[in-house]
Amino acid sequence: MSTGKFPTTISNNSPVTQPHQPFAAARSKIPTRQAIALISEHGDPAAEIGKDAAGGQNVYVRQVGEALAKLGWQVDMFTRKSSPYDATIVQHAPHCRTIRLTAGPEAYIPRDELFQYMPAFVDALQKFQQQEGTNYPLAHTNYWMSGWVGMELQRRQNIQLIHTYHSLGAVKYQSVSDIPAIAQTRLAVEKQILEQAHCVVATSPQELDDLETLVSRIGKIDVIPCGTDVSTFRPISKADARKQLGIGTKEKVVLYVGRFDKRKGIETLVRATGELRTQLTQGEEINPQNLKLLIVGGSDPQEADGAERRRIEEIVSELDLAANTDFVGMVGHDRLALYYTAADVCVIPSHYEPFGLVAIEAMACGTPVVASNVGGLKFTVISEETGLLVTPQDVSEFARAIGRILTDEVWARKIRRQASTRVQENFSWTGVAIQLSDLYRQLLAQSILGSSLPRTVSATSTLLPQQVIKAS
Repeated sequence: MSTGKFPTTISNNSPVTQPHQPFAAARSKIPTRQAIALISEHGDPAAEIGKDAAGGQNVYVRQVGEALAKLGWQVDMFTRKSSPYDATIVQHAPHCRTIRLTAGPEAYIPRDELFQYMPAFVDALQKFQQQEGTNYPLAHTNYWMSGWVGMELQRRQNIQLIHTYHSLGAVKYQSVSDIPAIAQTRLAVEKQILEQAHCVVATSPQELDDLETLVSRIGKIDVIPCGTDVSTFRPISKADARKQLGIGTKEKVVLYVGRFDKRKGIETLVRATGELRTQLTQGEEINPQNLKLLIVGGSDPQEADGAERRRIEEIVSELDLAANTDFVGMVGHDRLALYYTAADVCVIPSHYEPFGLVAIEAMACGTPVVASNVGGLKFTVISEETGLLVTPQDVSEFARAIGRILTDEVWARKIRRQASTRVQENFSWTGVAIQLSDLYRQLLAQSILGSSLPRTVSATSTLLPQQVIKAS
């Protein structure tokens, strides 16, 4: 029987059930730190990674938020509440929390249908500020709809606006055949964000080039990469990792980590595995029965990404790969490093990837990467040094690249060392947060001193979702 109560606050992963009040976990003391807002309308920083829409953006916002808190900021991360049973506030650390705002139904809504609820998201965020008496002079928005929220806040209360795209419609729509109805709106908003934000953070030089070439020549762009937790993702004993996971020492393990989404290219990997098995049957270097494909991530087959999972399972069956393939499902972040370490190669066959967190997680563990030669993967993976870059959707090329790493042990050992070193030196979350913190302080100082021209935002400068819906 329902008690009429919902989990309002979670601290240290333990839910505290309180009467359902919108923001019962408000801070009891006036903060001595500067408060900033990280906004991620669909990428819930407190969500389980790999489930439904939870992926790289969720990791980015959560890890950046926690690292910024360690550097002295009060970090409030705003997302949309997608279940009435989710805690309204999740306290990750003393000065870092996720705040779930009610904007539309408290249920999962596909991203392409979310834009109509963004005005309600803005109103809920401002209501939260008023209730707490908190002022956010700076907001770092993530994904285009959060960018729209940021521009609306900029219009209403003159904040410093920083934006990270995570995915660009101008690039994404080149690689898909089914263009959604929201596409033109998204492209217009993405252009507006670049021209109106105080700074856009591109996660790779390739993304910077895409922004300037495909979106607009107007706007300030800094390149600050994504990072990884180098204390969690690091080289450990491969034998120990396999023992913990029950993987035999003779098995040749090909790993995929991520959600089920057609754009992630899992079909290419499955077909490449089938082709590679045929090649191994004709040779003598590896027993084809020892070839193992592990697909880690995704949710229950009945969830939102279940249709794509079922499609992939049908292809596995069609190619008679069931004995060679394990659908592992969701894996906790604390155990993910075991899978990376146990694998002989991690494959990222995405049609497009703005950055590719999986690549640097795998490399941090010393695992060679075979990835599509697209987007930020061209920045994170150095072909022939930390892995191999191949043509996206080219089944035979993926099969050859995977086979090369599996059969050339001496070269693969060299790749492992170089991959781990590259991540340790270039992609820690602490290093990313330091660069972002410096950018924030620079923009706030400019705002106070008036050393940069203020952005003028008119009352009609942002596209209204209601107008878009009527027009479509």
